[in-house]
Amino acid sequence: MNTFINKLEEGIISLLLAAMTLLVFVEVVLRFGFNVGIMWAQELTLLLSGWMVMFGVSYGIKVGSHIGVDALVKLFPAHVRRTVGIVAILLCLAYCGLFLFGSWVFLGKLIKIGIHLHDIPIPKWVAYSILFVGMAMLAVRLLHLLWAVIQGRAEGFKLLDEAKESMQLAKKEVVDLEGDDE
Repeated sequence: MNTFINKLEEGIISLLLAAMTLLVFVEVVLRFGFNVGIMWAQELTLLLSGWMVMFGVSYGIKVGSHIGVDALVKLFPAHVRRTVGIVAILLCLAYCGLFLFGSWVFLGKLIKIGIHLHDIPIPKWVAYSILFVGMAMLAVRLLHLLWAVIQGRAEGFKLLDEAKESMQLAKKEVVDLEGDDE
């Protein structure tokens, strides 16, 4: 089941990116090639982008692609790093809770008002529902991470280490340059 959800999430992100890219391409060709455009293209592009970001935030927790400042935390022993990780995850869950509550209230007001998007005949609450869905997905990922930290399978967030990655790329370039000299 977990594999299915991961594949579904990856598929949705890919579909959103492809749809957004195709829509922008078509809009540019129409606008600059034929001096016409699609009236609703900009609004849909922004919505697709927002949906992709909200799905991506959750997915980023899963694959460890978020950037973090953990230089100080890495200096501590493992048990302190785990404690700091738990506190950080709990703070993130509190933020998710606030955002979930706020988006629930916001969506409720949009439903009550009954307004639609400017250029697309869709209720605004449907388009903006990703606020709640995205934060709920993020909260689930954070709960999974918290459980992994509590069980000792992780110390905290799996963060992207840009400095380490940059050094590996620089070393690879040096090796490639040395190979070209021969």
